[in-house]
Amino acid sequence: MSERDDYSPEDESSPYVHLTIPFECAGMRLDQALARLFPEHSRSRLQGWLKGGRVLLDGRQPESRYKVRGGEALQLDAQPSVEEMAAAAEDIPLAVVYEDEAILVLDKPAGLVVHPGSGNWSGTLFNALLHHAPQLAGVPRAGIVHRLDKDTSGLLVVAKTLAAQTDLIRQLQARSVSRHYLALVHGQPGGAGRIDAPIGRHPVQRTRMAVVSSGREAATRYQVRERFADCTLVECRLETGRTHQIRVHMAHAGHALVGDPVYGPRRSRCALLDAFPRQALHAWRLGLIHPQSGEPVAWESALPADFAALLGALRAATP
Repeated sequence: MSERDDYSPEDESSPYVHLTIPFECAGMRLDQALARLFPEHSRSRLQGWLKGGRVLLDGRQPESRYKVRGGEALQLDAQPSVEEMAAAAEDIPLAVVYEDEAILVLDKPAGLVVHPGSGNWSGTLFNALLHHAPQLAGVPRAGIVHRLDKDTSGLLVVAKTLAAQTDLIRQLQARSVSRHYLALVHGQPGGAGRIDAPIGRHPVQRTRMAVVSSGREAATRYQVRERFADCTLVECRLETGRTHQIRVHMAHAGHALVGDPVYGPRRSRCALLDAFPRQALHAWRLGLIHPQSGEPVAWESALPADFAALLGALRAATP
């Protein structure tokens, strides 16, 4: 019987490994026993798992220098970390709008997750970037400096060097990056306005964001572009960049985004709007100071087909 024959077959798809420490390992330090039992993992990774509390012995978190007796029940959380999963380059098509040695500007489609995380450990923009430009493995977060929600489409800039990334982060902090969005919202908001309301985690539903007094400063400007019977196309400009900012702010103002499954209504008076499968939000214009040249640069992105088709149908239905 091998040292790992008691690894249950039904656990094959589980991130948790359960086994009994073999008596042949008696007297070894736990980190040495782990290295013997899991030769496919580096010693540094195993040490990191020990320090991170991902190894339990008889249900308790042991010290790495603990000497095993043999017969202890071991549980190991072997789920890859975000960094480990992100290290996997994947050949995912990218719509490149602009690229030079310092930056990369992409037109992200709706449905593409930007960064690996819970429930999305692969198939992300992060993985695609590592395939497109392998040198990004040496840049934190593969050069990503700002994100778009999974179901938001549009322009996003990526830094290809550490110097460019530092410069772009400073521009974001200084609010010199110009980010304009097109959003289709329920109802009829005023012609223009500014929503200044702090955003933080929802006090009860922790997967949601909300306007809360303890939240971080957040400001969004909006202007009406086109009106329809039950909804309005608005242009939004971010002054800050909080998670779900436009979605939260417009819902807070009483004009949630069409198709928003989190902050919008389940049903409206318009079947066309209810049938739209995602939040109607598109990052259509991006402007910044080029990290190398110091010159102002800007790009624009046409509406994706589904968003454009919805507007076309609304126009056709409007007297």
